[in-house]
Amino acid sequence: MSLPARLDRLLTRAEEIRHTLETAPGAEIGALSKELAELEPLVAKVAELRAAERARDEAEALMADPEMRDLAEAEWLEQKERVPVLERELRLLLLPRDAADDRSAILEVRPAAGGDEAGLFAAELFRAYQRYAEGRGWRFEVLDYDESDLGGVKGATAEIAGRGVFARLKFESGVHRVQRVPATETQGRIHTSTVTVAVLPEAEEVDVQVNEGDLRIDTYRASGAGGQHVNKTDSAVRITHLPTGIVVAMQEEKSQHKNRAKAMKVLRARLYDAQRTAADSARAADRKSQVGTGDRSERIRTYNFPQGRVTDHRIGLTLHKIDRVMLGEFDDIFDALIAEDQAARLAAEAA
Repeated sequence: MSLPARLDRLLTRAEEIRHTLETAPGAEIGALSKELAELEPLVAKVAELRAAERARDEAEALMADPEMRDLAEAEWLEQKERVPVLERELRLLLLPRDAADDRSAILEVRPAAGGDEAGLFAAELFRAYQRYAEGRGWRFEVLDYDESDLGGVKGATAEIAGRGVFARLKFESGVHRVQRVPATETQGRIHTSTVTVAVLPEAEEVDVQVNEGDLRIDTYRASGAGGQHVNKTDSAVRITHLPTGIVVAMQEEKSQHKNRAKAMKVLRARLYDAQRTAADSARAADRKSQVGTGDRSERIRTYNFPQGRVTDHRIGLTLHKIDRVMLGEFDDIFDALIAEDQAARLAAEAA
């Protein structure tokens, strides 16, 4: 369907909803209001486009008048350049949205290859995400932080709450590689270590039905560096989802009930992510048109400290400001990833 036809259909639907809301029963008002709210930005953008097209055409007609030609030509050139920009913005708005984009997210960071150095970098990367979240006004709640003896982590999990968190962070899932000279290295050799990151859309209970009979719940004494409750009470909780084999363990809180609630939140997120991954696999062609595959084994980025650079391998982006990135300044990377994903999806639609 051509863009003008799609826009006409969109405007017609918005008008239909407005009329229906005048007489709609209470049970339907919520869903219709939500649909209209989602259409309003598109309607406003269509109005901009149509106004620009009219101004362009009127200016073109006025160019036949010698007295108006200079002014009309300037207006015509301005609107001629503006129309395709507005058309592209509309095509982006019309792209199918990920249903999870507006959600909060669960962030998991774990060391992979590299021993203690991987654990140290995992802790630094976790803090960098925390700074980024705080800079955007999102709530960053640590759900679990299993600290190692050297100050690194064996694993760290957080809930990042806010509108559009998942849309912003979803391309972070994958393997992050670090190259640097560890503090414990006496001969100045550069070591390569890896950390895995998973960003999962937060799931509500309505998204994933968890049968209590499918769960094995174990309690045990917490372990690790720090914490007065460590090794004193059976406050740590391990939940195993028997049908899938997914295991979630929590020990951050002193309360067993709080640890169980946090573990269930992460379990629901993992189950919801598994459902989404299965659906994506069924749309394999669509997945290939997008930047983020979500494959946890995919090496996506390298942090090279001696050279002061961060390279995202998926889009060939290199930034020579590693210190700023580790302070949570990820926007240049995230903006480029989102733009590349949008361009790929626009190209797929046009094909």
